[in-house]
Amino acid sequence: MAVQEARRGGPDMGAHEGGCTCGDCPHGVREGHRRAVAAFLLKRDEFAAGQGVPAAVAHSASASRQWVSEELTQAAEVVAERGRAEGAAWLVRLWRRTAGMVWAGVVLLLLGQALTAIGTGWTTARTAGLLAALVVAGALTAASWFHRARGGALAPVIGEDNRLSTSRAVAACWVLFLAFAVLVLVGRLAAASGNRERDALIDGMELARGAGVVTVLAVVCGIAVLVRRVVGLRVLGQRLQKVRAYRPRAADLLTDDSGRGSFADIQYVVISGVALVFAAVRLARRPDQLPDLPWGLAVVVLVSAATYLAGKYAEGGRPVILSVVRAREAGDLDAPIRTGDDIEIRGAGFVPVGAQGADRLSRMVVRVGPVNVHVPLVPVTGGFDNPTDTLLTVPVPAEVEPGRVEVQVVTAAGAETNRYTIDVTD
Repeated sequence: MAVQEARRGGPDMGAHEGGCTCGDCPHGVREGHRRAVAAFLLKRDEFAAGQGVPAAVAHSASASRQWVSEELTQAAEVVAERGRAEGAAWLVRLWRRTAGMVWAGVVLLLLGQALTAIGTGWTTARTAGLLAALVVAGALTAASWFHRARGGALAPVIGEDNRLSTSRAVAACWVLFLAFAVLVLVGRLAAASGNRERDALIDGMELARGAGVVTVLAVVCGIAVLVRRVVGLRVLGQRLQKVRAYRPRAADLLTDDSGRGSFADIQYVVISGVALVFAAVRLARRPDQLPDLPWGLAVVVLVSAATYLAGKYAEGGRPVILSVVRAREAGDLDAPIRTGDDIEIRGAGFVPVGAQGADRLSRMVVRVGPVNVHVPLVPVTGGFDNPTDTLLTVPVPAEVEPGRVEVQVVTAAGAETNRYTIDVTD
């Protein structure tokens, strides 16, 4: 009743403010998603235990399976809708957090400079560093506001699949650091009073001084562009399956689409982070020139980038059907495949990485001749027994004519398997 009054603008309008937990307004999308997930899990486990199936379909195994699958599919669609709403609301809120983190970094830099200035005094380099940080922070804050609906300052590093891109994040860190370093030199050059000091600062910008760090910058930026191209071409060529995430997570930088740790991503982030820390220390010790990253460390970063790129080429693969056989339960006689029988499709890559949710599994389709058959969801406690990544069970529809029939699987990511021919008898 309160929800209805709030929608009409009644006396309980305040119930939909920031503390709302009804799940029916933008303030309560997180609670709404949590409740939808809980309701779905409860329904799935009830069906897995054989509860909640109407008596009208309970007498037929195929009818009850189809009814359960349809009920779970509808519940999964509600969960997916709530998840998308939560993800969109989370991105809108993220821009304030990113802006806050940027300015928190400026405050930490100021505190660090103040502590290290004890005994040595405040220098022009410290002032230039602080001003450079303010300029960078201001630019990031402005970018966060303009892209506030897409995650603020993180918008450029969010990939097309709505996950944080490791290659873009690493490249963005190097770009921001080099921009900060150049601004420090610009600030010192503006404050320089003598010709000799100005000449020394200009010499510090020579390519020979910063060849290592410039090379690393060029490579990591090239890797970011190349990886996007590689992934896009592999998806279009159906050699890689990508499923869109509800929202980006920090763990995306170190994991694959399923949330498991990825060696290629981890080593790229770790080595690049170590090199960035080294370059920052060099800049702090020598603020009169570009950070001279040693070639040994630069080569390590380049090897790490090449490993990351090779990992992107190696991941994924096209789904494939290896065999199709008639499903047989205990006590059944051996027989050929007939219309109405269940068939087992054995292969690999049927469930794309990151598509283990019921809303994604319900999108899977098997083409049996000219008929599209949606793969039924068969629940078990804690998950689903059908479909799986290596095995699908579907009925042969009555509309299929006897004879040689082609079977093909279409995954949740839209990738198609090879065609496998079976014989269907009367």
